[in-house]
This record gives sequence, C-alpha cells and structure tokens, in this order.
Amino acid sequence: MSRTVDRCDPGYRAWIAEAIRLVDADANRSADTHLHVFPLPPEWGIDLYLKDESVHPTGSLKHRLARSLFLYGLANGWIRQDTTIIEASSGSTAVSEAYFARLLGLPFVAVMPASTSPEKIQLIEFYGGRCHLVDDPSAIYDESRRLAAECGGHFMDQFTYAERATDWRGNNNIAESIFEQMRLERFPEPSWIVVGAGTGGTSATIGRYARYQRFQTRLAVVDPEGSAFHGSFADDDPERTAAGSRIEGIGRPRVEPSFLPTVIDRMIRVPDAASIAAMRWTSAVSGRDVGGSTGTNMWGAAELIAQMRARGERGSVVTLICDGGERYAGTYGSDAWLAGQGLDIAPFLAALDGFLKTGEMPAIP
Repeated sequence: MSRTVDRCDPGYRAWIAEAIRLVDADANRSADTHLHVFPLPPEWGIDLYLKDESVHPTGSLKHRLARSLFLYGLANGWIRQDTTIIEASSGSTAVSEAYFARLLGLPFVAVMPASTSPEKIQLIEFYGGRCHLVDDPSAIYDESRRLAAECGGHFMDQFTYAERATDWRGNNNIAESIFEQMRLERFPEPSWIVVGAGTGGTSATIGRYARYQRFQTRLAVVDPEGSAFHGSFADDDPERTAAGSRIEGIGRPRVEPSFLPTVIDRMIRVPDAASIAAMRWTSAVSGRDVGGSTGTNMWGAAELIAQMRARGERGSVVTLICDGGERYAGTYGSDAWLAGQGLDIAPFLAALDGFLKTGEMPAIP
C-alpha cells in the first residue's frame, strides 16, 4: 500500500510569493547602474569605462549578490517567515543582506572580522542587523555555521553560493548589463573586463557570460597582496591559503568555492599601497568618490591599457566602481591610518600621474 507524505504549507507558499515579489520590486525600482567614461587622452585610441555599482540602494556591487542569494534561498525553501539570516562577510555583502532581511522582516546577524571598517558596521546596524565580530578572519565560516545551528537560522554562505545563485546566462546580471551598455560605443566589445575577486561570483558570471555569448573579451582578475587567489591561479593549487587582505571586499585567506579559475584569462597581483593610491587617484581624476577595491581594479586596468598602448592596440576596457570612498574615511582615506600600516602610496601616485601623461606603467615585482 502506498504511503503519501504531504508537506505542502499554503501559508508558507503565500509568504514566499510575497517575499519574492518584494525582492523583485526592489530591483524594478532601481534603474540599471551607470557606465561612466574615464578621461584618457583621445589620441590613445583606447577607452576606459567604469561601471558604477555604488549607486545601488545599499551603495555597492554586493547589492546584486545579496538579491540573488535571497532569491536563491527563498526558491530553495531555505528561508521561512521566522528564519534568522546569518552571513560571513567583510562588510559590504552584510550591509546589502541586512537591507533585504529588513525588507522581509527577518533578523540578520553579520559575522565579520574585527578589523571591518566602523562605517560598514554602522550601515549594517542602520538596516537593523547585528554585528558579531571575530578576531581571526578565518573563523568567520565556522562561527557562522555555529550561530545558524544555535538559533535554527540559515547561513547564506556567499562564498559557496555566489557563483550559482546568479543566472550567468542573462536576467540582467552585471555581465549582460555591461555588454548592453557598451553596444553603441566605438569599441562595443571590450578587449578586457577587469574585476576583483572576493567570493569569485562576479568573475564567474562575467567569464561564463562572455563565453556563452561568444565574445572574445578577456577577463582579468586583480588580487590584492595577502590574498590566496593569485597564488592558487599561478600554481594551479586550489588548497592555497594566505594571510588575508587589507583591501576590504576582495582577496581571501583561502580559495573560496565560488572562485572559478577556468573562466579567467589573466590574474594581476596588486600591492595594497597601489590599490589605495589608485583609489585616491581615481577619485581625483574622475570626481567620483571610490573605495579601495575600485583602486585595485583601476591599477590593473592601467597596467592593461599601458600594455595595449605598447603593442599599438586600440579598443576598450571596462572595470567596476565597487563602492564609495565614504565607507573607508577612517582607513584608506586617512594618512594616519596609512602611516600606522606602514604604507607609502607616493610612488604609486606618481606612477599613475605619469601613466596619464605617457601611457606607460612601471613594472611591479
């Protein structure tokens, strides 16, 4: 005799439907992010574009990821009406997830390194989240799992699910948005797209989409010093570990499950002082206040453009404004903080100023 087990809960399904409507409505209210032209000498024949992800409602690229992770969790049945959301984060993902948790009326706890900037902590708390700080950055994963088990919550685990929660074939992901906005430019198919890796989700999405659409655009991933990704890529070592990164939002002490090296064409290691110099330089030249990971992107973009110039190539390069500099006023924006970290950005600022005049960049060991 057959035995039927029915777990259908009409009330829960109605709640999921409303929750997904709320998340989709947030996306529908937000126009796509802008693609700005960065001023380069026109005679170079190379155009540089900045995809401004800082204009999302929560002020960073991670707004896209948080939306996708919530939709993924809702569609999989992992998030219910009373679920406490837990996330391991260096800051910006937690800010965006706190926003969506508040939108759905759910408690949110961010497990973060104690070194996370006070500005990000204040934003998480502004959106109703609670911050759980740990001294050892590598402990955020196990601590998140422990808290989720303790309260019966759901650990979002951005570092595992980032590459699969986003529809890489389209659905207005960041890759589709970039190529659509480039459509009317003089070099519509970029020679390079330059991004950093935190979870690895953005690089996986862009790399997959470019292949799927048969574009010849190459993907460069920039990685700050102290991160495990570059060494792992260079030595084909998925178990590589490292100290971690001082550039918040990118770089990791281990190779995350969402990092997909097979879609990456080149990796560039960028010194922290170069990242911060490029952050300040970009803000000064463009008039747009940008954060540290944007500086890492811009240093890599400048290197690639200098190499294109040396080969006599024409074309376009696209990179991202990941978030705004206001989140780092007390760290990367502070000369006292730089001195305390032993960081001298002057040689890198000089190199960037020289780049705008000559199109050349010094080799960094």
